[in-house]
Amino acid sequence: MKKSIFILGAALVISACGPTQTVDTKKTEEAVTTTSAKLDPSPYASTITSGELKEKLYVYASDEFEGRETGTPGQKKAVEFLKKHYVELGIPSPLGEDDYFQEVPLEKSKAPTMSFNINGTDLESGTHFVSVGSSSSGGFEAGEILNLGYGIDDPNYSNYEGVDVRDKVILIRSGEPKNDDGTYTITGSNEVSKWSNMRQQFRAKRDAAKDRGAKAILLYYPEAYDRLASRFNSSSGRISLKGGGDDFFFLMVNDAVVQAIYRDDGATVNTDVMNERIKCESVFTLKNNSEPLASENVIAYIKGSEKPNEYLVISAHLDHEGIKDGKIYNGADDDGSGTVSVMEIAEAFKAAADNGEGPKRSVVFLHVTGEEKGLLGSRYYTDMDPVFPIEQTVANLNIDMIGRSDPKREGDRNYVYVIGSDRLSTELHELSEEVNARYTKITLDMTYNAPNDPNNFYGRSDHYNFAKNNVPVIFYFNGTHDDYHRPSDTVDKIEFDLLENRTKLIFHTAWEIVNRDKRISLDNPKESGTN
Repeated sequence: MKKSIFILGAALVISACGPTQTVDTKKTEEAVTTTSAKLDPSPYASTITSGELKEKLYVYASDEFEGRETGTPGQKKAVEFLKKHYVELGIPSPLGEDDYFQEVPLEKSKAPTMSFNINGTDLESGTHFVSVGSSSSGGFEAGEILNLGYGIDDPNYSNYEGVDVRDKVILIRSGEPKNDDGTYTITGSNEVSKWSNMRQQFRAKRDAAKDRGAKAILLYYPEAYDRLASRFNSSSGRISLKGGGDDFFFLMVNDAVVQAIYRDDGATVNTDVMNERIKCESVFTLKNNSEPLASENVIAYIKGSEKPNEYLVISAHLDHEGIKDGKIYNGADDDGSGTVSVMEIAEAFKAAADNGEGPKRSVVFLHVTGEEKGLLGSRYYTDMDPVFPIEQTVANLNIDMIGRSDPKREGDRNYVYVIGSDRLSTELHELSEEVNARYTKITLDMTYNAPNDPNNFYGRSDHYNFAKNNVPVIFYFNGTHDDYHRPSDTVDKIEFDLLENRTKLIFHTAWEIVNRDKRISLDNPKESGTN
């Protein structure tokens, strides 16, 4: 992991996963807009303290909140806690009067009822195939299936080039290609990309097929089918957005399905082909079995004084893993740290507004539900029911885990990982660095911003749903640690001095975005919706 080092003096040197950049500090300070120079945010930033962050987090990540799993009584306590904070500060909700809750309609599903017949052979759900993710009840009939190799659509390698898959059923193989020397074609190294990482490849290959207009994917994953099938076929209940399904079907299949397609007991998927058309009669049906589940996002805002119809959204997810095997997953870092950071930033903006120095643009404080279930609350906000128009949303600053140190950094504590700042807007990235150089001087480490980062953190938190809608984003993150998604993620392990300084950085960045004369420009929209 590369490190970023700040050297203060006549010049500022920034090194973060790329060529070293030298920035003149005098020019840097001049680059921050005249608006911010007139209105000094430092007194308001000083209201953000480790003591107040600690006080809030000891409540929010306590056993009383039962791990805040989506739709549970613990999560209901969490949203009431957040609402009380905004009510007491006098920060209103855009939903009207005392209503701070955007209802997010969810459903908890058991394994769907499915049937699949290929060339006259009836396949057995669970044994031979499983549904991956949620779909609407429905199905498909097809007279041919396309073997599309790995099903990858990447600048360095694409199975889709010159192939029309609209309304087609495609058969793809897990994994990704290698070069003759054994390195991976896409990364050019021994590191896998998102296209074969066990966790990320499902999403990457699904999104590629959906974007190209395919009707269904059959993912052949023989080396992991038995291990993963029981998880996808579990009747314990998967949570998804109600009405969020579509007519796209994603199945993971084993040898029996492939052999039925080819009418060959020894058949496997040939990954060397790009467009093999297999004459094959297939009929698939799916009926969802689900029950409604109530959850909610929490929303408050401070209306802009000059440009009230332009919005900056500052977000964090309010949920965590709940209780498993009798153990409470408190989620102090994930994402209690981000939650209390948003609360403190809201308090700082309110202090400015009370002093007659409120933001020019509106600032939206958005606590989203269901992040751990698949970014559900933020997807509902961006794709289904945006409280404020997405096209008038100038940026999203998303905070998910900023209270700890990454053990990989070997004692270099004064950092934060910054992800996505340059994906859609060069201006946002430059603003981020300029503000940091002026006020907080934290190492802005962009290691995980690399497009082919195998962790794919860019696609794994709530900013992604804004970015895919062409809203410039910054994702603030401290990296994972041994307590990630474990009951040991507790408040006593939070490093509150780091949490305070990172929260101040985000506040200063937000201040500059909402008070500058012109909104952040979007200069790279082609990146939208990619990981």
